[in-house]
Amino acid sequence: MSARTAPSSLLVVLAVVSVQFGNAASGSFFDLAGPLGAAALRLTLGATILVVLVRPRIASWDRGTWLGAIALGAGLAGMNTSIYLAIDRIPIGVAVTVELLGPLAVAAAGIRRTVDGLWVLVALCGVVLLGATAGGGASSLGLLFACGAAAFWALYIVAASRLGPRAAGFDGIAVALVVAAVLSAPHGWPQAQPAGVARPWLLLVFAAIALATSAVPYALEFAALRRMSPRVFGVLSSLGPAMAAVAGLVVLGQRLDAVQLAAIALVVVASVGVMATARPRRSGRGGADGGGSTSREPTSGGRR
Repeated sequence: MSARTAPSSLLVVLAVVSVQFGNAASGSFFDLAGPLGAAALRLTLGATILVVLVRPRIASWDRGTWLGAIALGAGLAGMNTSIYLAIDRIPIGVAVTVELLGPLAVAAAGIRRTVDGLWVLVALCGVVLLGATAGGGASSLGLLFACGAAAFWALYIVAASRLGPRAAGFDGIAVALVVAAVLSAPHGWPQAQPAGVARPWLLLVFAAIALATSAVPYALEFAALRRMSPRVFGVLSSLGPAMAAVAGLVVLGQRLDAVQLAAIALVVVASVGVMATARPRRSGRGGADGGGSTSREPTSGGRR
């Protein structure tokens, strides 16, 4: 079964699994490379792999396209470094749950219906529960870093939606990853370089992590979005926190208590609710979601 014949929903779920287990695998090497070093290694190797595979054509890019790629790269750099700093302090399931507030905020922007406001309140209740379980300075700081990752994810979504029509195929994301790698280098490489020199095998490990968290999910999501509406894609991508909790348990041995699991469930339900009940915006002609749709609704995917 190939990506062309596999159900599009399966491709999105596989992308979510790949990202979250890749992130959990990164966390298991924080004691060697540090969270900032791990982020720099992942972004640098991911950019290298994607540039080699994509060979972006940038000769015809105008100023607006370059500015869009730089904004997208800034979002990627901030999102990756912030979430790794969060994972270093709090369970990955909790960190990814708070991070989901970024796409949730984008999806709920310009609320005009009561139901949208209710979904946001449900999500906020979940985050308040998570905050109530923060039992110390490290946990509170971890939640702040996760909030930072949420803000950068929102920037990523907005920048990607504007860059998409300007840059063909994967050209935009490939250049944005290079920008992200450059931005993460000043703080990340002082941690990553000594670890890489002392343990060269770390480069192979993080090359595999870069594939799992970048190249593979990008390809799967791209294939899925050819046959799936953005609304369904957003709903399936909202499974990220639940999958992160599973990855944290399997890879890092992180067990969540009943309150944390309930909080994660609230945020996931709110995200699914926002995506499922969002009214698609259409321009010009356009039919139902799918073949002739010109929907511009934001999604929580488009990963890192």
